[in-house]
Amino acid sequence: MNTYTPEQLIATNQANVQALAGLSNNVFAGIEKLVELNLAASKAMMTESFDNMQSIMGAKDPSEFLALQTGSLQSLAEKSTAYGKHVVAIVTESGAELAQMVEGNVAQVQKDISALVENMAKNAPAGSEAAVALFKNTLSASQNAIESAQKTAKNAMTVAESNYSAMTEQAVKATKSATKKA
Repeated sequence: MNTYTPEQLIATNQANVQALAGLSNNVFAGIEKLVELNLAASKAMMTESFDNMQSIMGAKDPSEFLALQTGSLQSLAEKSTAYGKHVVAIVTESGAELAQMVEGNVAQVQKDISALVENMAKNAPAGSEAAVALFKNTLSASQNAIESAQKTAKNAMTVAESNYSAMTEQAVKATKSATKKA
């Protein structure tokens, strides 16, 4: 009744292992980029902090002291914003690659399942047409639900990116206006 051969099963399992390896490599590449960014940011922040402390301690009067502190706060805000943008870029890039890989694998799995169902339907015993039709409808509904979930996830990511960008711009503007008033 089922003509799913051992070779097909082996090929499917090999494809799944390759897909898992690809997903794992993608995740680790994203983590590696974040670690590199964090190390570079930490090193730069430490160096800049010590430089700022030396400059502030060398201030000759209160107005110079205030100007140096205001400048360092503005610089910190700008660098924090740049850091956040880098993090978002890395996460977005990794997420897009991951989504693309998952979509490709989901599409292949859906295709394989549809072929299996069609094969089962051809070999189904007489009188089981209603059960086969119900199964096909259920499969179609689940595939539509998966596609809908993927679209929703993409839209949510787009909205999150947009909101983060707007929030970042507002933070930069607020920092600049606050440091001008000081």
